[in-house]
Amino acid sequence: MQEIIIDGNSLSLEDVALVAIQKAPIRLSEESIAKVTRCREYVESIIANGDVVYGLTTGFGKFSTVSIAKENIAELQANLIRSHAVSVGEAYNEEITRAIMLLRIAVLAKGHSGIRLQTLQTLVQMLNAGIHPVIPMRGSVGASGDLSPLSHLALVLIGEGEACYRGTKMSGAQAMSKAGISAVTLEAKEGLALNNGTQVMAAIAALSLISAENLCKQADVLAAMSIDALLGTPNAMNPLVHALRPHPGQLISAKNINSLLKNSPLRDSHKNCANVQDAYSLRCTPQVHGAARDALAYARKVLEIEINSATDNPLIFPEEKQVISGGNFHGEPLAIAMDTMAIAISELANISERRMEQMLNPALSRGLPAFLAHRPGLDSGYMIIQLTAASLISENKVLTHPASVDSIPTSANQEDHVSMGSVSAIKLLQVVENVSTVLAIEWMIAAQAIDIREIKSSAALELAKARLREFSPRLAKDRVMYPELHKSVAAIKECAVLKAVEQSGIKIY
Repeated sequence: MQEIIIDGNSLSLEDVALVAIQKAPIRLSEESIAKVTRCREYVESIIANGDVVYGLTTGFGKFSTVSIAKENIAELQANLIRSHAVSVGEAYNEEITRAIMLLRIAVLAKGHSGIRLQTLQTLVQMLNAGIHPVIPMRGSVGASGDLSPLSHLALVLIGEGEACYRGTKMSGAQAMSKAGISAVTLEAKEGLALNNGTQVMAAIAALSLISAENLCKQADVLAAMSIDALLGTPNAMNPLVHALRPHPGQLISAKNINSLLKNSPLRDSHKNCANVQDAYSLRCTPQVHGAARDALAYARKVLEIEINSATDNPLIFPEEKQVISGGNFHGEPLAIAMDTMAIAISELANISERRMEQMLNPALSRGLPAFLAHRPGLDSGYMIIQLTAASLISENKVLTHPASVDSIPTSANQEDHVSMGSVSAIKLLQVVENVSTVLAIEWMIAAQAIDIREIKSSAALELAKARLREFSPRLAKDRVMYPELHKSVAAIKECAVLKAVEQSGIKIY
């Protein structure tokens, strides 16, 4: 796989996914090597001159007024990492951990953090070798960035903490030894360069955004399946309607659904029926899905800036001969973006569950049997799987309460306003999971409803149905359904619906 070149300025969200998920290797650009080297030389000159500079020759946070003797500077940096590594709970999975490592490397590669090139290159070696520090999920308040979880990452770099290497959890020292990588002894500024920043939040946000964008595309496909199964009218998707309210996401969603329903025999079978308008969950799909798309577009802009930004403190400007203590570590831009993302995609699940109701309720389904059971009463059909969806969307209503509106002062009121972005991030992960499951349920229900009609849908939607039928056959009588539900969720996460539809030549945007 082609290497991703890290220069601190041009990383894309797709690059993050390649490294995190596909395990693409990385290397530093020559330009970044020169910038990191130049910045470190300036740091060394400050130390040699005995200048008092926050984070280089002083303590941290409330201890910023305490000067540290030269002979104690190395111990100060190690102590910073050890004392701050106090996160708790389940560890982040491998993909998120790799994204965290990548983004931390990218920040350091900008050449404004003062880290030694040797230390940075060791981080690169760790990522390429598959040494994944064990980073517990809880313990950050989002300012000064993600101090505690990033300290768990840095522990392994100095031969401490825990890591997973080749699928086995072990001590950080063992992992480094087995990979043939020497642990680092930190020097001035390096501890602070490693644990001060927003990379945990940004990593989760980046991977969640890519998942959310794919969910939007698949939601359009599944909505089209449901509309066709319900003998819905395509009138509400007419481009004339959407041109008069041209929100970008709405236009895209309407276009997708129109393309998917085109040339559907099932749609053609009721062209002259008396139905002139559908329930909102069908008729207003482009407006709801489109609003989610537009919210994600905002989040993408935030993240494209964030993953190429310097977010530690203090920042070092060797050309200007300045070391400036600022607040780029504050997670507020990410916290608000992630809260917005969670709210936006939760609506995909909300409206999806209402389309399920239209298909399962015989008073609404235009001739479909109750709960799509072939033997109603003897069989329950899809009655209870809808309850699963209802449970998850109810949970989402709690999870989408914004964490970014909260703040608890910490560090003796030095950090008197924090973003709680890490809480936004953890909530977002669960919302993505819940929405994936709800859409997987709609996939199963819509496929059953189309099969019951016994008239084919469009070629594209038949391909989406056929992909489901590889592991979830048509329900002729009640059976244990959770194994195929789990497979359906996994397929949604792998964009199986999208890939199936695009085999027909239709591009979903």
